[in-house]
Amino acid sequence: MRNSTLLFLVKKQNGVIDKICLAMKKRGFGAGRWNGVGGKVNEGESIEEATKREAHEEIGIVLKVMSKVAELSFTFPNNVSWNQLVHVYLTDKWEGDPVESEEMKPEWFSVNAIPFPDMWPDDIFWLPKVIDGKLIKGGFAFGEKDLILEQHVEVVDAL
Repeated sequence: MRNSTLLFLVKKQNGVIDKICLAMKKRGFGAGRWNGVGGKVNEGESIEEATKREAHEEIGIVLKVMSKVAELSFTFPNNVSWNQLVHVYLTDKWEGDPVESEEMKPEWFSVNAIPFPDMWPDDIFWLPKVIDGKLIKGGFAFGEKDLILEQHVEVVDAL
């Protein structure tokens, strides 16, 4: 199972997350869905380095600080080459404004108006917990047409 990264930019009001930056995936795996930014970890690259590289490539920002908030395994019995362990991060510290690239179109959303119907179907099970400050470990198995065959999500004390 390969390692992948996922990063969400957030804005806080009185210490509470009230806005989240999602990006519309324009091509490739997950095209047509809102998601965080991220991707594959390259040979010889740490997970944190990959997260920073992907954020810069996909939306043009330079990460300053990020916090790991989840580890999620995704399996696809019908296409095992898609299987991945995703390391999820949040940040409220970066340089630059998120800008559109060939791959991603970023947009800010209120946490009360996250477009879950236009995201991966697993996101509704774990992303609200992360926004609420919880650390998550979970796993999802996907069948045809993105049907979730199995799922588990647990709040943990540490990652």
